[in-house]
Amino acid sequence: MDNVLLAFLFTLFAGLATGIGSILAFFTKTTNTKFLSFALGLSAGVMIYVSMVDIFFKAQESLIADLGEQMGSWLTVGSFFAGMILIALIDRFIPMYSNPHEVKKIEDMKQPGAAIKDPELMKMGTFTALAIGIHNFPEGIATFVSTLQDPSIGLAIAIAVAIHNIPEGIAVSVPVYYATHDKKKAFKLSFLSGIAEPAGALVAFFLLMPFLTELMFGIIFAMVAGIMIFISLDELLPAAKRYDETHVSIYGVIIGMAIMAVSLLLL
Repeated sequence: MDNVLLAFLFTLFAGLATGIGSILAFFTKTTNTKFLSFALGLSAGVMIYVSMVDIFFKAQESLIADLGEQMGSWLTVGSFFAGMILIALIDRFIPMYSNPHEVKKIEDMKQPGAAIKDPELMKMGTFTALAIGIHNFPEGIATFVSTLQDPSIGLAIAIAVAIHNIPEGIAVSVPVYYATHDKKKAFKLSFLSGIAEPAGALVAFFLLMPFLTELMFGIIFAMVAGIMIFISLDELLPAAKRYDETHVSIYGVIIGMAIMAVSLLLL
């Protein structure tokens, strides 16, 4: 039960990071592109390393122990790609104009004429919040299940997810603020989009926990690895490169991997 509570707290922390992005949008004049590029790269590096070096092989160990080497190995690989397909389908059914990982800068919305009440901006912000909520749901499940298995891995994933939720908070709050001139409404919508993260944890707790056998755990953990890899390759790295001016994002990836590698050795 201690791990369950910790898993909820980590997931809540990751989800509420959208609020940090919202606050940055209100109280800064320009987007720190180097910071965002490095942070997104760092997040991707952590996710890729922990997924391929630790999560995948822990899932494989569980499935081989339950089903034997050949069947367990095949199911691990199948579940890994099933996780990728799941998150790809979620991406597929989100309209492109509301994609939460499209680069949006604070200063772009502060050009002359931007601060005019515009219902289209409100629509864009609302759809972006919905898109982020849908994206955050499986991320919440991934963070929750990872923490149950190993709190140190869960913490690393929670931090990585929280980092990439910051620009998502900006993507929601900026258009809503300039559509309504209401900071509270913009923050509220940004905040609610992050709540999907702990909502995913609740679903994992009530629907998956009763069936969390060694077999089920192995399947879910392999899917988590696939989800994390897809998010890194399809969302984090492209976004980091769009913010990038030099090679800052790649340095972030390498440092993220190094931090995760040292953490796994020490813990």
